[in-house]
Parts: sequence; structure tokens; C-alpha cells
Amino acid sequence: QVQLVESGGGLVQTGGSLRLSCAASGRTFSSYGMGWFRQAPGKEREFVAGINWSSLNKDYADSVKGRFTISRDNAKNTVYLQMNSLKPEDTAVYYCAAARTVFRDPLTWGYWGQGTQVTVSS
Repeated sequence: QVQLVESGGGLVQTGGSLRLSCAASGRTFSSYGMGWFRQAPGKEREFVAGINWSSLNKDYADSVKGRFTISRDNAKNTVYLQMNSLKPEDTAVYYCAAARTVFRDPLTWGYWGQGTQVTVSS
């Protein structure tokens, strides 16, 4: 079992930055791939970024590539999402997720956090 708790969301102006954190419980955190997803009102949940257990493989949605960076600290059981050059279209609830393998399809992820709101004002 893996329990996930996100933090770091908030209100920021266009062009600003935020860093999301996701703290995981459980001794097997380092064996899981981790990911960030987001869901805007009226839209489906979409993949944002993923990182494998060793941090050697990372994947990003085209919409955030070059602006967002995913990283993890296995000693702290934490995964991060550094978000720079934020745009109003980045406004959404951001969710942390864990799975054995990193895929973009949210249906393949078994563990989810409760989400944290990110709002980017224009």
C-alpha cells in the first residue's frame, strides 16, 4: 500500500512558478514509478509528468515540456513537480500517483493522492 499527500498548490500569476510536493508513505516507495496528473473543470484527468523508480527515465506531456520538471528523493519518499512559466491553461487540480510502471494512461495508476489546486491568474 502507498498513501500519497500532495502540497504546494496555490494561486500564482501568469509567468510565475510553483513547486508541488507529494509525500508517500510505505517502505516500497523507491520501487514505484511516480507521476503527476491534472484535471481542470469539465475535462478529463490528463498526464503531466512521470518518473521511474531510479529517476533515469522521465516523461512529460507536450503541453508542459520545457516548463515543468519532475524529480524524486527516494530517501525522503517524496516526488516533486517544479512548474515554471505558468499559464492560465495550467489551472487545475494536480494529483500525484504511484504505479509499478509509468504510463500516460491514468487507468494504469493504482494509487492517488487527494489533489492540490493550482490556479494561474491572467
